[in-house]
Amino acid sequence: MKKRITGQLKTYLEWPLALIILWAVMVILLFLLCGSRAGTVGFLFMLVYLAVAVILYTRSRPELANHMISFATEYGQVQKKLLSEFPLPYAILDTDGNVLWMNEEFLSLAGKDSHFHRSISVIFPEVMDDDFPDEDQITECHVEKDGRTYRAEMQKLHVDGLFEDDEQTDREQTDSRECIIAVCLYDDTELNQLIEERDENKLVCGILTLDNYDEALEGVEEVRRSLLLALVERKINKYFGEVDGIVRRLEHDKYFFFMRKKALEACEENKFQLLEDVKTVNIGNELSLTLSIGIGLGSNSYVQNADAARVAMELALGRGGDQVVVKDGYRTRFFGGKTESTEKITRVKARVKAHALKEIVDSKSKVVVMGHKMTDIDSLGAAIGIYCAARQTEKQAYIVADDVSDSIRPVIKGFRDNPDYSADMFIDRKRAKELTNADTALVVVDTNKASYTACEELLHLTNTIVVLDHHRQGDDRIQNAVLSYIEPYASSACEMVAEVLQYYDENLKLKSQEADAMYAGIVIDTQNFVTRTGVRTFEAAAYLRRNGADVTRVRKLFRDDLEDSRAKAKTIADAEIFRNEYAISICPSEGLHSPTVVAAQAANEMLNVVGIKASFVMTDYNDQIYISARAIDEVNVQLIMERLGGGGHLNMAGAQLKDYTLDEAMKLLKDTIVEMSEEGDI
Repeated sequence: MKKRITGQLKTYLEWPLALIILWAVMVILLFLLCGSRAGTVGFLFMLVYLAVAVILYTRSRPELANHMISFATEYGQVQKKLLSEFPLPYAILDTDGNVLWMNEEFLSLAGKDSHFHRSISVIFPEVMDDDFPDEDQITECHVEKDGRTYRAEMQKLHVDGLFEDDEQTDREQTDSRECIIAVCLYDDTELNQLIEERDENKLVCGILTLDNYDEALEGVEEVRRSLLLALVERKINKYFGEVDGIVRRLEHDKYFFFMRKKALEACEENKFQLLEDVKTVNIGNELSLTLSIGIGLGSNSYVQNADAARVAMELALGRGGDQVVVKDGYRTRFFGGKTESTEKITRVKARVKAHALKEIVDSKSKVVVMGHKMTDIDSLGAAIGIYCAARQTEKQAYIVADDVSDSIRPVIKGFRDNPDYSADMFIDRKRAKELTNADTALVVVDTNKASYTACEELLHLTNTIVVLDHHRQGDDRIQNAVLSYIEPYASSACEMVAEVLQYYDENLKLKSQEADAMYAGIVIDTQNFVTRTGVRTFEAAAYLRRNGADVTRVRKLFRDDLEDSRAKAKTIADAEIFRNEYAISICPSEGLHSPTVVAAQAANEMLNVVGIKASFVMTDYNDQIYISARAIDEVNVQLIMERLGGGGHLNMAGAQLKDYTLDEAMKLLKDTIVEMSEEGDI
């Protein structure tokens, strides 16, 4: 690299020579104005000045250059020493990430010598090629060494750019494409520890409710009830006391508590063992007490955290209780919920909801009813029940039935062929959007998930939304419902609607065709009153029988054709027994009108095999993989399906997978079962 004097310093050295021009002008003026004698004297002085200036320039220039070189050398040595002894670890890499030079701190940290010129990823495996900066960019990544955490800041520099601010020297014969990467490490260990400690010490608040307080106390002698409650409260106080939490009772069956976020993590690790501990309290009570917990965090405001805890508690109760719901900002985590919710004998809630529904319908000009996508008979039967309620109030009602499968086509055809019903009783999505406005009551049945509804756009066209469902609530539940009646213990949506109709209007009378549709919904969802059947299920069925429901007509509606029977038999025959407990199979969809229905029926049939705790049948239909999951009482298939984005009940659930092949879906299901088994969630 060749350097020469240039810039202002060169001008400073050469300016005496430039004065010769002024001397020449002055000599000419002396000749013109003062004569030859004065001009000659001026000319001689000019020659003397020129000689002196040339001698000084030629002698001082090399000396000045030597002084500059000496200064630059000493200055560079000082810079190098300062950089080498810089207290922060500093290194220079080439564009491929290979180490060119390291200062003493970096050498000490890396445990290498000055001859190390391999990739920096050898020292810090966390540094990847994608972490290296582009031009005019500074990138950061975090690395660990000897138990400490460092923030690596990297910047790309052009070699020719190192001299672009030097006005005294210029650089020749440089490659403008040559670059280096400067790396500086900042020790963030203490900072990260402080941040972590601050995060761990944040207070989270929660609400605890005894789910079946009244029902459990009914089976206990009055003199022993206080003892039962004392034992339960002792377990609650002990559990939260061990994690440095504070619990205060608000009501006889409700508690409010505070604890640190670090304590919450400990509770999540043991899967909230309090849920199981409370069930062990037994002083002769026939029914074990269960509790639900809602916890809110993720906000810097205690008011917002308390409100999140309230929402989490509503979600826990909506899912059947006996579980914990943690609402962390926009994320929701679920724990417990492995037991079936207890059926409540009282119908007070149904009566209250029926009266509220009637007030809502009375206040609107029309009613639009919709169920879930791929409408089944339970969803259709419940919608027909709401249609009857609106008719009793003399309101025009419509049922959204755009996606009609062959399994329910005979039921819909029966209503369309009946002159007693209007031609627009069943409408498609397009017509539903035209009818729905601010003066419309939108009733959603058999689903509480917005994305599962037959037409999600309707939820944004009106503020008057009613939800009636028997599935456990999830994170995607409909948020803005003015009336929500969700009972996970109910066997079907038709059962719930049948109860509501009994209190809706004492003069309401169902027609036999309507009663058949609702009765069919109960029969299908309970598998002929075998699963999820309680006292209120039979009472609802009895109500429908009194209104003209006929068992024989219902049975004829749902007889299988030969192709469906063959597909079901093939599905069962090809079933794989996974981990000696789970039956998994694939249902063919070609040639079937309703492959999802056949898959569900096959899943039910496989539970009859000895040793099978749960069954899963998947089918490829409408560019999606549909999974039907069934169990008897040993496995909570709802938790498994929720991991896959679905939901349902403890022993009857499902999920839909997009952008998956059958083989990929099969692997995902197996991996999920293994993962949840190892975590103890199933």
